[in-house]
Amino acid sequence: MSATVTPWPGDPHDEEDFRAGDCAAGGDAEELHLRLKAAVEAVDAPDTVFALSRHGRRTIHCGGTALPPPTPREDLRYELGSASKTFTGLLLAHLIRGGLLTGGESATACLAPDRPTRAPVTLAHLLTHTSGLPALPADFYLRALPAWHTAPYARYPAARVIDAFLRHRPRHRPGTRWRYSNFGVAVLGHALTAVTGTPWEDLLTDQILRPLALDGTALRGSGPDTDAVGHGKDGRTRVPGFDSGGFQAAGALRATPHDLLTFLEAHLDPSGTPLSSALRSVRTPLLRRGLGHRHVHTMAWFRHPTDVGPMYFHGGATLGQQAFLGFRPDTGTALAALCTRRFRSGDPFVATAYGLLAEA
Repeated sequence: MSATVTPWPGDPHDEEDFRAGDCAAGGDAEELHLRLKAAVEAVDAPDTVFALSRHGRRTIHCGGTALPPPTPREDLRYELGSASKTFTGLLLAHLIRGGLLTGGESATACLAPDRPTRAPVTLAHLLTHTSGLPALPADFYLRALPAWHTAPYARYPAARVIDAFLRHRPRHRPGTRWRYSNFGVAVLGHALTAVTGTPWEDLLTDQILRPLALDGTALRGSGPDTDAVGHGKDGRTRVPGFDSGGFQAAGALRATPHDLLTFLEAHLDPSGTPLSSALRSVRTPLLRRGLGHRHVHTMAWFRHPTDVGPMYFHGGATLGQQAFLGFRPDTGTALAALCTRRFRSGDPFVATAYGLLAEA
């Protein structure tokens, strides 16, 4: 696909978790409560959370087809899958704004400085899915097959991701075609680790999580008292916590609904945050693709138009959970939607979350 790149319903148990915080009183609050309740019921998952912030006022509605867990649903951490890429994009933007990088650096030069390159894949190419890399390395499926239903990514560690990148020969010149690539964003993470000399977990924590006070966000699970438990497509079979292997930058994060609202609220109002410049820059369109170039992307988000302004969003999924993050500057609205069931054909989760944000 060509691209134009600028330079740079079950029986929900929902009675225990509704909190309106300091939302608007009266009919507005009641209408929002009913819309979130309907969204939770539509998803049909063991655990579902819809957390919405409007002008800083938060409403969180939780429910699900399973009995409420010992730890309240809104206090658990949920796997973000590919929605983790929004944190990775913000990190690169922050490093660029701080003058450490430009985004035009060759990923090969970062990972193997002595290796000659031709038509180099840059850090910006990796982040915007225009690197020419496939969704996953060519040998990923063969290696992952023995653990396909439990931990496929865990069988592909960091060293193998880097080696696969250095051996890959793109079919198209970098920057000319768009192809969504977990592989590419994983490589970006390793390139940033190499150029900063800092392990990925420490880099993300020091540069993004700590400055934004995201204490409920982490790259690894701690147990059922802290982390939501994922389920298969049937909504009953439990699955192990997600192990991202060498793909941390592409999908390792897990976070509480409150932390996700804090993250999204920072995008809505960057002023006063230590990442204000980077938060503003990740709202800038960088790439247009598709028929009529109608699909717009930033460093971190998909960007769609509404009648009164753009909305920014990104989804994600693991073997047993799904996530949707989005925000709308025109209405001051942020939405974090989460559920603990694997994606299935005709799944209503993304459509429900997208529709709620689009109508907010």
